[in-house]
Amino acid sequence: MKIYTRQQLALRNGQDRDEIWVAFKGDIYDVGSSRLWRDGKHYEHWAGQDLTPELKDAPHTDKVFDKFTIIGRLETD
Repeated sequence: MKIYTRQQLALRNGQDRDEIWVAFKGDIYDVGSSRLWRDGKHYEHWAGQDLTPELKDAPHTDKVFDKFTIIGRLETD
């Protein structure tokens, strides 16, 4: 599976490029098919970031990522 840096992920924010990606627990997901991520925004969250620390504030569990395709892994620091 392809490894992406945080800088590469940041470009997939729905603004700089058409891709809308987010990372969670080291996996990178393509969330562009979700109407809830239109323009790279989902409530107070932005695409192109690692959302792992933000999930605790979400009204849903990590199971929400099951419906999205993993397209790569986030490079560890």
